[in-house]
Amino acid sequence: MSFPPRYRTPRARSRVEAAGAESRAKAVRAAIELFSTAGYRGTSIALVAEKADLSQSGLLHHFPNKAALLAAVLEHREAEDGRFLAGTDDRPPLGWAAFDALTSLVARNSTRPELVGLFVRLSAEATESGHPAHAWLLDHYTSTRNWLTDAIRDGQQRGEIHPDAPVAVLVRLTIATLDGLQQQWLLDTGGTDMVADFTTFVSGLRTQWDVK
Repeated sequence: MSFPPRYRTPRARSRVEAAGAESRAKAVRAAIELFSTAGYRGTSIALVAEKADLSQSGLLHHFPNKAALLAAVLEHREAEDGRFLAGTDDRPPLGWAAFDALTSLVARNSTRPELVGLFVRLSAEATESGHPAHAWLLDHYTSTRNWLTDAIRDGQQRGEIHPDAPVAVLVRLTIATLDGLQQQWLLDTGGTDMVADFTTFVSGLRTQWDVK
């Protein structure tokens, strides 16, 4: 039988395991920076190894190819954002709380340009079906749509969001606003305040669809 992850007893790691984990972390950090600026195709294993201060053979010991490294980078990003959005009780915020959580995530991302750049660059590249991140991108948008759909419907059921609110339209507009603001912010960080702009967007949704 199994048990919830929170009940797992931490196991002490050996020095070799700890060193391996640190090497993996260094490689992922280096790959995030390079993928965010040069893209997946413009980044080589050699460049990542150099940036991470590892030998190529050492890097390939942990990640046998560039696709495996990309998978680790995307997993790292999703895990970080997922933990942030879930909060301390591991429950996804629903209703208007979901939009408040997204606003907080936008504020957090405004301090992490390398991760914003990673998403913007890879999401553009990964629209091609043959890209290694294509399946991840499809899953990312499907999961985001499912969460926001549940969030709005939950708000409607609890009498928080107006029952006539067009769920699918609001979901698409929210995702489009998030992605568009990130793109503009990367191009003009001094002229685009994506936190203020997204806050204004959410305020508009509340004005139109909040149950007074």
